[in-house]
Amino acid sequence: MSAKSFWLRGDQIRVLIPNRGGCIASDRITVDGRLVGYMYRGKPTNDLDNGWRFMAGDESPEYMADASKHTVYHVNTIANYDSAIIPLLNSPYGAAFIRDWETFAFIPDDPVEE
Repeated sequence: MSAKSFWLRGDQIRVLIPNRGGCIASDRITVDGRLVGYMYRGKPTNDLDNGWRFMAGDESPEYMADASKHTVYHVNTIANYDSAIIPLLNSPYGAAFIRDWETFAFIPDDPVEE
């Protein structure tokens, strides 16, 4: 398996938010450089996980089923890829947002139950 080539280099990641724990993001964001198109906050799976999951929104079911296409990151890392997520990070578990590609704003989506 080859190493992932990330869209942002490590020296490009700045501290934008205080420590918010870990999250999961798809390679469409961190490798392909797409903006976050869909995000939801599920129940954390461990003490380091804050429950946030970030996707570009165009991932197929087959893509999503491939665990190698998702990685655990600090939430701050994903905020560096798309700072528009920052105002939504205090949302409760179950919150979900989809990006309106005409306005680039996030709008609430149906709550997520895990």
